[in-house]
Amino acid sequence: MLVPTVRFAPSPTGLLHVGNIRAALFNWLFARRHGGTFILRLDDTDRVRGRPEYEVAIERDLMWLGLNWARKEKQSDRLAHYDAAKIMLADAGRLYPCYETPEELEFKRKRLLAQGRPPIYDRAALRLSEADKTRLKNEGRLPHWRFKLASEEVRWDDLVRGPQHIDEASQSDPVLVRADGTYLYSFTSVVDDIAFAITHVIRGEDHVTNSGAQIQMFKALGATAPIFAHLPLLVDATGGGLSKRTGSAPVADLRERGIEAIALSALLARLGTADPVEPVTSLDALAATVDFGRVGRAAASFSEEELSQLNARTLHILPYDAVRARLADDLGEAFWLAVRGNLVTLGDAAGWAEARLRGLTA
Repeated sequence: MLVPTVRFAPSPTGLLHVGNIRAALFNWLFARRHGGTFILRLDDTDRVRGRPEYEVAIERDLMWLGLNWARKEKQSDRLAHYDAAKIMLADAGRLYPCYETPEELEFKRKRLLAQGRPPIYDRAALRLSEADKTRLKNEGRLPHWRFKLASEEVRWDDLVRGPQHIDEASQSDPVLVRADGTYLYSFTSVVDDIAFAITHVIRGEDHVTNSGAQIQMFKALGATAPIFAHLPLLVDATGGGLSKRTGSAPVADLRERGIEAIALSALLARLGTADPVEPVTSLDALAATVDFGRVGRAAASFSEEELSQLNARTLHILPYDAVRARLADDLGEAFWLAVRGNLVTLGDAAGWAEARLRGLTA
């Protein structure tokens, strides 16, 4: 099998939630099982929403979970590489400037929808003469840049979803560069995946529709696309998706509430798979069984109640060495073995320690 090089590429625009962590976990476990490399890549080109404190929080959450990385990269350090790729695509006629304002594009979209037609960009910018472009520039308009899709059906074998295909003739040419000169994820991700020799892209199924255009970008840049695995999304008890924007509980909150890192990993690794959710004591136990062929297509439901129950079951089997450094006053292995079967969180051990002390002093 191809030795994998994978990446987890969060944007430091908020705190990680369980959906993010699930993607990170599957990447890490897959690399671990097959002797590969796990890269942390911070997609930090969002100048408006990006925050240094979120970058720190992302690393803290990953370290808490034990998802160590072989190397760390930041997109903000790689702007020259994106500039070079932009020139390459433009020279090849695959990237072209567009001068419509957001209001004009919205008008076009609504008009097409009113006509019962799909809101696909009409490539009006390709019909502009040089004189037109000069006039628009003199009006103060700055262009955004679109990738010219080839009118073809793009096919790939997804490790989770099986054979996939997207007719790119039915898609709008995606914007890769904003009018302010900043780059969009779909472009920078491809450039970096090529540069870092990423073999497998493991991410949520909300990115499936991006894959066809990105496969064409890989080809246009002279590279072969990696293997894709699109995981079904997690939903809450109401069936709603889990994301930073919908207010899902951050992983940091779970940590502060006494959830064990290995319990969270065990739940996320098994939700939506053919394997039972059961307590484990190490990430290696999860890595040994990770298999995309056993991941279902349906969305998996994440329940904090189920997590709490698994947390208790995990504590009941954890050896003393796994908790010794976190037990107050080093209460000893005999104490741990005596009380662990009664705990829901490790913090509950303090109450049992007080009870023992009262018994000794009575």
